[in-house]
Amino acid sequence: MGNVKAERATRRDRRSSRWDEHRRARREQIVDATVAAVGRCGAGVGMEEIAAEAGTSKTVVYRHFADRSELYVAVCARVAGQLTGRLRAATTGTDHPRGMLAAAVETYLAFLEADPELYRFVVAHPFLDRPVDADPVSTLSDLVGDQAAALVASTLERAGRDPAAAAPWGHGVVGMVRSAADWWLRADRPMPRADLAAHLTDLAWTGLSGLLPRTPSPTEETT
Repeated sequence: MGNVKAERATRRDRRSSRWDEHRRARREQIVDATVAAVGRCGAGVGMEEIAAEAGTSKTVVYRHFADRSELYVAVCARVAGQLTGRLRAATTGTDHPRGMLAAAVETYLAFLEADPELYRFVVAHPFLDRPVDADPVSTLSDLVGDQAAALVASTLERAGRDPAAAAPWGHGVVGMVRSAADWWLRADRPMPRADLAAHLTDLAWTGLSGLLPRTPSPTEETT
């Protein structure tokens, strides 16, 4: 009798596991469809367009996401993961603080320029029709700010300096870059991305270079 119960429990567990895997995969597909629909229809995309992109109905979409807010948060999580991953990869190519700053600014702007409607969708909160545990945009800014702060802290610690100021400096730089990037998109990109990246890097480095320990640039190291 005990073996029969154990077998039944095992079958239930397997069915539950298969359903969980199917549900996770289907949610990812719907997020993919949402990103594609935003790219095609713009940041004001509706649930009808998203369902059509997913090849299903709104009823099925709501079977996997409780409401529009939950879907919006899932899209923001996808964007946050992609952006932070690219920033991490971009800043590992050099140990020089200015080089890391320039790479991070360029990567951030390139990410926005590659899909400006997706960025507008994220920052405009079009699907937030109820309070959520955490504002996804603030969470994204915090994640990027934390990465910047970690880079500053590492530079300070290598020089034997107190890293306490790393958090406000890192988050301050990110706030400046985000504000300028928002203006750039609203103004329909009045200058090339490379120029904007250079201007923001120069401005941020002018402030940071007087505060961070001096590190020889790659050019100085080879002369």
